[in-house]
Amino acid sequence: MGCFSSKPKDSQRASLEDSHPEKIDLENGRLAELEAVPDFKEYSLETLKAATRGFSAELIVSESGEKAPNFVYKGKFDENRFIAIKRFPKSAWPDAKGFADEAWNVGRVRHERLVNLIGYCVEDDERLLVAEFMPHDTLAKHLFHWEKQPMLWGMRVRVALHVVQALDHCSNNNLRLYHDLNAYRVMFDQDGDPRLSCFGLMKNSRDGKSYSTNLAYTPPEYLRTGRVTPESVIYSFGTMLLDLLSGKHIPPSHALDLIHGKNLLTLMDSHLEGQFSNDDGAEFIRLASRCLQFEPRERPHLKMLVTALLPLQRITEPLSQEVSLLEEACSRNDLAAVHKILVKVGYKDDEGTENELSFQVWTKQVQDMLNARKRGDLAFGEKDFKTAIDCYTQFVDVGTMISPTVFARRSLANLMIDQAEPALRDAMQAQYVLPDLPTAYFMQSIALTKLGMLTDAKDMLNEGSLLYKKLRGAE
Repeated sequence: MGCFSSKPKDSQRASLEDSHPEKIDLENGRLAELEAVPDFKEYSLETLKAATRGFSAELIVSESGEKAPNFVYKGKFDENRFIAIKRFPKSAWPDAKGFADEAWNVGRVRHERLVNLIGYCVEDDERLLVAEFMPHDTLAKHLFHWEKQPMLWGMRVRVALHVVQALDHCSNNNLRLYHDLNAYRVMFDQDGDPRLSCFGLMKNSRDGKSYSTNLAYTPPEYLRTGRVTPESVIYSFGTMLLDLLSGKHIPPSHALDLIHGKNLLTLMDSHLEGQFSNDDGAEFIRLASRCLQFEPRERPHLKMLVTALLPLQRITEPLSQEVSLLEEACSRNDLAAVHKILVKVGYKDDEGTENELSFQVWTKQVQDMLNARKRGDLAFGEKDFKTAIDCYTQFVDVGTMISPTVFARRSLANLMIDQAEPALRDAMQAQYVLPDLPTAYFMQSIALTKLGMLTDAKDMLNEGSLLYKKLRGAE
């Protein structure tokens, strides 16, 4: 039997073909450029077998958050595009036409906040979905199973905002229900941005009965009706907010008891100390509490959540001319010019990421740490780079505050005394702390040049330049 030849209804096909992103949704971000995402289509089983080396077990993506036999594979097409393929058993979708129609319904929706669906296959007993591949793991990995550093507050807010923007966009396109919303459903793309998996938009053969795990996390109304509603999705989003707040999976009832008892420090992830203001923390907790209300009608709407979360994503002031000058100086490997610019810029890049110590007890250790940074800044300005490195290292080693500017300055200080390898490490750390920081890419470019890695240096300079242009376009 060949691939099932179900095609979208005429209205679906017209909608898909006409869905060019001509307008910008200021609340939900830009629609994904269609030329960057392949057209949705039906694939043959042979094509998908070739892309996954015959569905090799070695290509099964870990942390799918699901039990077998719903496997997700990493695949690769001839044009070097990586893809994710979700493989269902026939028993989950006995109706081949229903599966194809539902895939077309989801595939017509495109957005930069989604892991977009790009195809499907129905052949013999196979039921497969094809989506964009996300190379940087799931939210569950970074939130619950981190190895080097816990997720920072700024990224947690970014996750919450991106997820609710994706849900709102789906609602606006009549995909109102999201099934099985959890930390495994959020993935990070090649730029490190969080996206919501499109797989959860597929209605399964049980017609929306998707909650089959721990009842403690299940919307109360689902226990009564057995159906997912828009309000159920809000409740699930509330459990995700709890995950982001606590760094672990806390039963909603227990979390609400802690909130009502004003025992917020027990609820909060201890690694977040000093990373946000009292007002921001209180607002995040308030939103989680509202989403978890027992009565569905008392939960907020998606648009309200978007409006509430937008101000919590702290936005730095528009990029100044110094960034353009920095790019030029780095392209010439002019360390003196780079130093002059970094001194002038100061700590502008840290706005929105530099920790506020409102939840932190002001101990002598904290004060000593801040004094070490001040001494480092003085030495850096006076070109005493060895002293600057020593002082910045004292600041970094305490670990209470995380500053991309300190890493960038220590990177340059290392370059000034011909220590390219530690300079590269510091520049990479600055990028990790603030992925949208062009300075981090430019500093890596200089360090790579010093190490003789000229091709990599050029690539990194280009990446920084593209990021700078992208951020300028968003101003």
